[in-house]
Parts: sequence; structure tokens; C-alpha cells
Amino acid sequence: MSESQLEQHLFVIMGGTGDLTQRKLLPALYHLSAEGPLAGRSRVLAVARRTDMDDAAYRRWAQEALSAAGLSGDARAATWCSDCLHYQPLGEGAPEDYRALAQRIASLERDRKLPGNRIFNLALPPAAFPPAVTGLGESGLNRGPGWTRIVVEKPFGRDLDSARQLNQLIHRYFEESQTYRIDHYLGKDTVQNLLSFRFSNAIFESLWNRDRIESVQITVAEQMGVETRGAFYDGVGALRDMLQNHLTQLMCVTAMEIPPALEAEFVRDEKVKVLRSIPPLRAAEAVFGQYAPGSVEGRGVPGYREEEGMPPDSRTETFLALRVHINNWRWQGVPFYLRTGKRLAGRSTDIVVNFRCPVLTCFEPFTCDIQCNRLVITLQPDEGFDLHFGVKSPGQPFRLETQRLRFRYDEAFGALPDAYETLLLDIVRGDQTFFVRADEVETAWRVYTPLLQEPPHVHFYPAGTWGPEAADELIEDRSHGGWYVPRSPG
Repeated sequence: MSESQLEQHLFVIMGGTGDLTQRKLLPALYHLSAEGPLAGRSRVLAVARRTDMDDAAYRRWAQEALSAAGLSGDARAATWCSDCLHYQPLGEGAPEDYRALAQRIASLERDRKLPGNRIFNLALPPAAFPPAVTGLGESGLNRGPGWTRIVVEKPFGRDLDSARQLNQLIHRYFEESQTYRIDHYLGKDTVQNLLSFRFSNAIFESLWNRDRIESVQITVAEQMGVETRGAFYDGVGALRDMLQNHLTQLMCVTAMEIPPALEAEFVRDEKVKVLRSIPPLRAAEAVFGQYAPGSVEGRGVPGYREEEGMPPDSRTETFLALRVHINNWRWQGVPFYLRTGKRLAGRSTDIVVNFRCPVLTCFEPFTCDIQCNRLVITLQPDEGFDLHFGVKSPGQPFRLETQRLRFRYDEAFGALPDAYETLLLDIVRGDQTFFVRADEVETAWRVYTPLLQEPPHVHFYPAGTWGPEAADELIEDRSHGGWYVPRSPG
């Protein structure tokens, strides 16, 4: 579907005054519909419990949110808020509140001459998903004059049973073809480019197997702590917040087979096949950690238990590292190491492919400062690729060292689009390629739920380090020097 064919619609934000709306949704919708591809095609109705707001009050609130996102100097922001934003209070979410919402939607569509296409984005805490889905379904908002789509944010369920129950509830009112489980990592151009990097470059696809690759590392590292999310995070932890969604998606895109075509069901079929090849994980294959007081960029920071509102005896993991084996023909015997944590020594998201060393070398008599070949795919903050390889340094004596071929997206293409903008545009198009399917969610939870039922011991690590030392013991492949440490951009 070309940009000129994007259909008019009403974008309904359930949770219209929440943190996600303020930080992500409003800036993304503004960029898309002020003068972007959705200009003149999108109206936004924010829905929240607050009964002290009307359209005018919400537009003022939204302008402050856009200002906080760095858009205060854009004169179009005030015009967009005035023209495109509306507000509907939901109160306690009783049946009559949803009936009032349905009447407001019908009124807006009539007044604005919209064709009845609707997107409902559940920008809500996970506990609010079931009542919101039920309220929309029972009020008849699961179907409309045009198409209707529902967007569900992460985390999708807390374990296998809860994910199944949520899927069953959604399918009671919405078809799978209407359902968009969003993971913003899949909207990153660098993640989507993994498919073209692998499948359009024969030089890499021919090496992408157990014969040439020794191990794969995937790291999503954060320097920040729980910040203002403490109350939410202590009931979630790193496994539910990051592993089951973000890191799992990166692993699937890295490991999947080539689909017959770049279409939603073909791509998602291949990702599910990867997950079905992974046996349920056990404590021996995982290391959990929690940050203690330390120093980040020269600034002293408290430990997790000292953060405001945290239980002094909390065992919630802020770090985890896993060793995963994918038991299929391509990856048998190749460990995938997954790692994520808060208050680490740097902020970086990397996929590191460690190639096997030569079985025999003729360079042992000479000075060798080389490692085996390594491909580093950096997803943030310095998006690009680095291929590490050995060369002879000039002069005598004969000496080998590692150099790298380097590519950076910003140097070639300029700034990359925001991931949320990419995915919201896909929702309007009706393209589910980079959204998570019901069986994919459940199959992932099958792998990780044993770690929730019998969690590993939680190791403490000083803030500003790369996590607990116990994580180093997971690495079976020592020829590449343990965990990859991201280098500074540049």
C-alpha cells in the first residue's frame, strides 16, 4: 500500500494520560500526522479515567507532553493539537462508560466525516488489559463500519498461563488479523535490516550456520536504574520486562530461516519455528542479578533496594544472562548468550556473531594480536555494523593484529525514523509482519516460565559494572574472550 492509499481513521489511545502516551505515542503520532504520511488522515481520541479533563484541557496537556519531547519550538504542534486531538473520560470503566465512548466515537466520525476505521491502542498497565478488552468487546467496539484493530503493549502476560488467558480473551472479541502485539524493537530499522543483511548478502548467509559460527551474543544494556518505574518494575523484573519480548525477538530474527516471502505470516512462521526448537530453560542456564550501590559515569547511585519505594529485601532481578541452545539443523551446538541489565557500565544493544577460528594456523611463530572473526551489529546508540578480521601490520617483524570494517547508518542515510512511528504506520497499513503473533507469545513463555517457577539465586553487582561475575561462567566459548564489551561510538 502506497502512502497515498493510507486510509482515514480514528486512533483511540486507551490510557491517554499515561507515561507511554506522553513519551512515545503523542510524539510519534504528531510526526506522522502533522506533515507526515498521515497528514489529513488521522484523528486522535485520548481515553483515560480522569473526569476533570475535556478536549481543551487535554490539548494543553498534550502540548506540554510534546514540549517535554523537544517539540516546543515547532509552531505546528499547537495547530495539530487543536485540530486533531480529542478527549473522552472513561471514569471507572463501567459498561455505561464504554457505551458513552462508543457514542463519542460515532459522533466524531460523523462530524469529521471519517469512514469508521478505528485503532485502539492499549497504552495501559498489564493488569488493565483484560477489562479494557472486555469493555471494548461488550460495547460493540470490536467491530465498526470500517476496519478495527487493537494494539496491545508489552508485557503480554506474566507467564505461560496468563498469556494463554489473555490470548483467549482477545480472541473472544477480536480476530487474530485485528490484533497487533507491539514490541518497539521490531520497529527499529536496524532490526528489520537484519533480514536484508542476511538474506540478500550471500557472503553472510552462506556462513550463517553451525559450521562457521561458534556462538552468538545478544546484549541489551542500560545505564539507568528503575527511575520512576519502581512500583511497576518490582512486580515484573528483567525477565518479563526485557527478555521475553525484546531479546527474544532479536534472537528469533537472528536465528530464523529465510521465509518464502517478506510477508507477515511467512516471517512469523519462521520465528515460531525457532522458539519451538528451544527446550524450556533451567536455573543452571541462567544468572540473575540485582544492582547494588555503585558509580555510573562518576556519579554515585543507590542500589535497587535503596531506590524510593523498593522493598528492602526485594529479590527482583535487574540483570539476567542466559545460555540458550536452538536444537535445529542450522544451530545445533551453537550457544546463544542473552544478557540484559540496568545500571550497567554502558548503554548499548548489540548482536555479536563470533565465527569459528581456523582449525590450523601457520602464524604461531609470529606475534599475533588477533581474535577470531567477529561481526558486531549495533542497534543502539551507534547504529551500524563492524566486521573484525586479522591483517598484517606494516613493517617488520611480522605481526598480526585485528582491524574492522565499519558501517554507520547515520553516515549513509542520516537520522533513522523512530521505531514507534514505523510500527504505527504499519498498523494503519494493516501490515502485521513486525508484530508478535499469539502462538509466538505462548511458545516464548513455554521456554522461560520454568525460570519464574524456580528462579535462580540473585547475585548482587555494583552499579556501573557489566553485571555479576557469575554471568562470566555461562560462557563456554573462551576463544573470543568472554562477553563482548561495547566500544565507545566513533
